[in-house]
Amino acid sequence: MARKTEGDDSLKRQGIYPVWLFVLLGYCCLIYWLSSQSHLPSPLLFSGQDKLIHATAYAIMAWIFWQIFSEDRLNRPCLLAGAAVIFCSLYGISDEWHQSFVAGRDASAWDWLADTLGAIVLSGVRLYMGKAGQKGCPETLGRGHG
Repeated sequence: MARKTEGDDSLKRQGIYPVWLFVLLGYCCLIYWLSSQSHLPSPLLFSGQDKLIHATAYAIMAWIFWQIFSEDRLNRPCLLAGAAVIFCSLYGISDEWHQSFVAGRDASAWDWLADTLGAIVLSGVRLYMGKAGQKGCPETLGRGHG
């Protein structure tokens, strides 16, 4: 049985779940490895299928990113949504750059856009289904406009 450490409890009190950090790291490594392949064996079933695959992969990445933090403890779902989208978008850019060095692959702004859109859609759904969808973003409520 794994022993709890004081650091784990401290992070959880702050609303951070460290096991999901490792899941995210592993998922990013999987995407990196897949991007290192000269050819991926996926049959083309319809036009735009690769963009749907990109969007889905990065929606999953955004979901994992959301799991790292506890919305209830942080009480900043809009900030978390923005951070998830920025993280996924930056990873998508780095992944496309990485692919530009792989024989048989190329960098595509359209792929990066699909990556980012996947993260945006997932984060939007999380916001809509969570507290922010019911009350607005708590971190922006009560602020003046000037």
